[in-house]
Amino acid sequence: VQLQAFGGGLVQLGGSLRLSCTSSTNTSTTYAVTWFRQAPGKEREGVSCISRNGISSTYYVDGVKNRFTVSRDFAKNTVYLQMNSLKPEDTAVYYCATDGRSNFCPGSALATNYNVWGQGTLVTVSS
Repeated sequence: VQLQAFGGGLVQLGGSLRLSCTSSTNTSTTYAVTWFRQAPGKEREGVSCISRNGISSTYYVDGVKNRFTVSRDFAKNTVYLQMNSLKPEDTAVYYCATDGRSNFCPGSALATNYNVWGQGTLVTVSS
């Protein structure tokens, strides 16, 4: 399973971006997908996850649940992260990842548990 993340860019405070994560295989067999981000000088952290069937989602970062929405489109083999009301602290490289086996999202997202990663897309929020 190969993942590709794209859609990042430069946006002003309060702006929006939609990140996309595509799979080289049928999304229905791609398992749960998690979005991570890594800010300069910080560890990679889990942001949000969507289950394999797209019914359940989890948000790992305080303060993003009411601003970010994770979703998946099976017809397009794509997982999205819609980010609204962006803040400078959201600036980071965003990655999508899967462990290749989980149908549901874990209670916590540890980067070391994931073995398939997209290449990352940079999101910069200016104040």
